[in-house]
Amino acid sequence: MSDTPTRSSTILLRVALSRVQKMTLLPQQFQELDSFVDRWALATEQERNARRRASTMGELQRFYNEMLPRMSGIIEYLNQYSLDSLPEEAQRLFYLALSFMEISPAVELFGEPDESGVFKATRFVICEPTTV
Repeated sequence: MSDTPTRSSTILLRVALSRVQKMTLLPQQFQELDSFVDRWALATEQERNARRRASTMGELQRFYNEMLPRMSGIIEYLNQYSLDSLPEEAQRLFYLALSFMEISPAVELFGEPDESGVFKATRFVICEPTTV
């Protein structure tokens, strides 16, 4: 048996690659935010809190600046779904919105990723909601 790809396997590969290229991380109208998904579409409050504290102010500011003008549209888009039936792209968008809310005080109030002069964040235990 030859290791040379057959014509049919080459066609199948092209079809599969075409489908992967069409896959999006976020709903079409928010695709310009795709670059933030890996870093900021985090499912838990604990992950979002740790990411905020581990980020630089430059990283927080860039994310904030990209998200802020889109938040109204993001909320409008997400409101068409119930939380328990979000499609995957909408779920990632929801997680981005939650991360935006997590980092907003650092940008708007503290001017630093973690507020100084108060208890260390590691002393707090974040309790995640449980599913019913």
